[in-house]
Amino acid sequence: MSTPSPVASQRIADVLAERILDGTLAPGSRIKQDELADELATSRIPVREALRILETRGLVTLRANSGAWVMSLSLADLEMSYEIRERIEPLLLADSIPRLTDLHVDRMRSLQEEIAANDDVERFLVLDRAFHESSYAGSEATQLAGMVRGLWDTTQPYRRAFVRRAGAQESWVIAAEHDLLLDAVSRRDVDIATRMLTVHIRRTRLALLDHPEVIEQGQAPTTAG
Repeated sequence: MSTPSPVASQRIADVLAERILDGTLAPGSRIKQDELADELATSRIPVREALRILETRGLVTLRANSGAWVMSLSLADLEMSYEIRERIEPLLLADSIPRLTDLHVDRMRSLQEEIAANDDVERFLVLDRAFHESSYAGSEATQLAGMVRGLWDTTQPYRRAFVRRAGAQESWVIAAEHDLLLDAVSRRDVDIATRMLTVHIRRTRLALLDHPEVIEQGQAPTTAG
């Protein structure tokens, strides 16, 4: 049996990850390996390896005798993910702030201005993530940063469904919280910035739990088995 090319497997993994994160593949969707191999003009071997890569990222579930499925979260899983974020993202921010440059802060400010002027959900998700990632750019805690990225990845479909449902009111609240966070970061006030970030994540968690139907909205129908 030939060994799959790491480059080919990673390319396929990147394609699938993009489709999962942009909502093309919804939580609970089955990934048909034969069709994917045909589409990407490759064999099933690098496809299987790509799926294993995505399984380690928490984006795909591999089931014996059933195949590959886009990861889906229960309401309890979603709540736990946000509770973990409440604890570890402030640590990442605290590590980052002392090494943030004015260019990083300017980048956050530019993103926030675009967020405030934006009314498209998909664009908001990109900008919102970039805003927070910019605030973490000074951190040297690569393992912690990887954990945070993984949590963002697995919860993004539900955040998309929630923002779509909540509409303008939620967008206004997020923008206001971002302003407060940006002000604290620009002053390099680690204590206020981390407190603000904790509140920001916690409020989102509680809002999601107030609307458990986002679980259904964020998932596609699945086939039994």
